[in-house]
Amino acid sequence: MKKRTFLKTSGIVIAGSTFRSMIPRFQSDVGKNWAGNLIYSARKLHQPKSVEEVQEIVSKATNIRTLGTRHSFSAIADCTSEMISSRGLDHIYEIDRQRRRVTVGAGIRYGELSQYLQRYDFALHNLASLPHISVAGAVATATHGSGDQNGNLASIVKGLEFVKADGSIAKLYPGNEDFPGAVVGLGALGVVTRMVLEIQPTFDVRQDILLDLPIESAKENFHDIFASGYSVSFFTDWSGPSINQVWIKRRSEGAADLEELFGARPATRKMHPIASVSAENCTEQMGQNGPWHERLPHFKLDFTPSNGDELQSEFFVPRENAPEALMALQAMGDKLTPLLYISEVRSIAGDDFWMSTAYGGDRIAFHFTWKPNLEGVLAILPELEATLSEFGVRPHWGKIFNMKADKIASAYPKIDDFKSLVVKYDPEGKFRNDFLTQKVFGG
Repeated sequence: MKKRTFLKTSGIVIAGSTFRSMIPRFQSDVGKNWAGNLIYSARKLHQPKSVEEVQEIVSKATNIRTLGTRHSFSAIADCTSEMISSRGLDHIYEIDRQRRRVTVGAGIRYGELSQYLQRYDFALHNLASLPHISVAGAVATATHGSGDQNGNLASIVKGLEFVKADGSIAKLYPGNEDFPGAVVGLGALGVVTRMVLEIQPTFDVRQDILLDLPIESAKENFHDIFASGYSVSFFTDWSGPSINQVWIKRRSEGAADLEELFGARPATRKMHPIASVSAENCTEQMGQNGPWHERLPHFKLDFTPSNGDELQSEFFVPRENAPEALMALQAMGDKLTPLLYISEVRSIAGDDFWMSTAYGGDRIAFHFTWKPNLEGVLAILPELEATLSEFGVRPHWGKIFNMKADKIASAYPKIDDFKSLVVKYDPEGKFRNDFLTQKVFGG
């Protein structure tokens, strides 16, 4: 078994390959995050089953953060005091067929919600690569999915309920002046307990994979390629003159076979984003039609596509800057490739939520799935972020990044309004942690 060492920093323990082990001041009972790169520092984990339990726990706590499905690679959920799990709040309360709304508990996972909606001939507009993540956690961090016309997962929120610092309940809806700042709330306003989501009639999707898209063709035809499907992804390791794979997910009606795509050729077998890895647990491909929830994610619900041996970062740039950003990253290939398993490039439609990575306009996301070499990743991040800075970059809140609060603030026009909103709902800082202090408030 591979030996793992740890570095204690800022209230977390981060897995690394070259750091000497350091013993924490106390043993946390909360455990690790999804990938195993982070050991939470909280002394106690609450696991309520009802909103009333959440209210009681929050009202008595002095410092507390919410924990979802543990998928964040950053310390956004961590704190050194208490944590409250949303996993027990996994109810589906009702479907409003006429208004096309579903009311759900914060802790339900998208895979389970999707199966429920499909039984009633409804669908969500979008899903992330993994169906394993919780609704509230994904929304709070602006986790996204893909598609030129598809907003991120927060974009369909039509109602938000959360427990405030004093244990009382706040309910916000579109039209309320606080709603745009509260939806992508980074866990800073309170413990989210319920959400109302917009739904639509179910639909079928087919998924096709094309190989070896020439990088110059990718740049010149960038926008046409991303417009060629309901959801489109590039997968590349930046090592050669081509994008390794293009995954195109299209609504099944009227979708024909793809003979080629700007120089890319159709795959002749089912693919994993990393070509050398078995595709057994990837969602069905080769043009086979299937329901939306079995094609929009890259991986099947009954499979967790990680053994912990990875780190992740992700950066967003305005759509119009993406072709040049693509080429700037390609020029860094000799430095990126040795640290990478794979990169993914996706599009996300813009929204109006203040702290969303897609606030104010359409974005292209550049995702990096790193090998578990923390020292190497931390060393490359400043140069990577500097390369992308001229393109108006924003980091994913739940991934590993180096950017400081002043740089982040320059990318978010409404950040001062968000800070004021946090103070309004949490004046004593009950939900504050080191991550928010360092990355948002700049303390």
